[in-house]
Amino acid sequence: MIEQNEEMYVRFGYVAMSEQLVNASPSQTMTVKQFEKISNKEAAIHKLERIAKSNLNNCLRLLMHNLAYDIQFFRFSSRIVPLVNHPLTEGWKYEHSIKEELKKLGKFINVHDMRVDFHPDHFVVLNSPSKEILSQSVQTLIYHYKLLKGMGLNTKHRCVLHVGGKKQGKEEGLEQFIKNFGTIPRSLQEMIMLENDDVNYTAEEVLYLGEKLAIPVVFDLHHFDVNQETSTILLELWKRVINTWKDSPFPVKIHISSPKEGRFDRSHHDYIEVERFYNFLSLIKGSVRNLDVMIEAKKKDEALLKLVNELSKMEDFKLFTQASMKMYSNG
Repeated sequence: MIEQNEEMYVRFGYVAMSEQLVNASPSQTMTVKQFEKISNKEAAIHKLERIAKSNLNNCLRLLMHNLAYDIQFFRFSSRIVPLVNHPLTEGWKYEHSIKEELKKLGKFINVHDMRVDFHPDHFVVLNSPSKEILSQSVQTLIYHYKLLKGMGLNTKHRCVLHVGGKKQGKEEGLEQFIKNFGTIPRSLQEMIMLENDDVNYTAEEVLYLGEKLAIPVVFDLHHFDVNQETSTILLELWKRVINTWKDSPFPVKIHISSPKEGRFDRSHHDYIEVERFYNFLSLIKGSVRNLDVMIEAKKKDEALLKLVNELSKMEDFKLFTQASMKMYSNG
């Protein structure tokens, strides 16, 4: 049974970059070629550190910008520290050089009670039979862990991952994930959330892992629409998703985006198609008290504000802040 609440508080967030804030990239970088052109390795490392500090300062600017619009949910770029874990920078203690910037960022997050997280790139694959790929994936997770610890944040449920590839077959891929998951440190296990993807693993398959390993499942509505089992009943699936969050310090989190062209297009639109999302919310309303919605649209914060404005004109919704709403079950 799903708990029925008279109202559901829906909070919106967006990803990494702002369309409104200029000169605030959190993912400035240096290429391998540029690094190698600097003859003095120490000087090259110092340049990487300056770039990382600039990226973190821009992260703080982004959060300040978000605060002005009441946006308390945000996904950081994973490219804050350039060339991290690259053979050229082996032994680099990057976390030491950026500790003050991390502390400042974390203090702002805590003071304003913001929810922040990461979505490491697709090359982080925990279901690979390759020891090398698994080792590289673990090193990337350790990098995210160090950033979160440097900010002074609880690291639990901060990194969204896909299950991985299916070259060896789906069932084998799921079982390989279970096997590999058991080999990584507990601190990294607890950091992970799992998301259904648009090509390989459906929401039902991800729930198999989430339920077995006690990992929260981030439901992606767009991915569900383009990659699902034909017999799936969405509301029954949603009940199971909710249950995976029962031991999390955070509300249930979902991802939304809209297809660029046609219902089954996997690419993301600039904005969110309000009707599809409204229909989903109407289906699940009252099922949770709080819902955090990460918008994966190319227009970032502009897409967020546009969606909130459109929803505020619809039945059952009441604007709570510039970036959050209340949806009433007895509309």
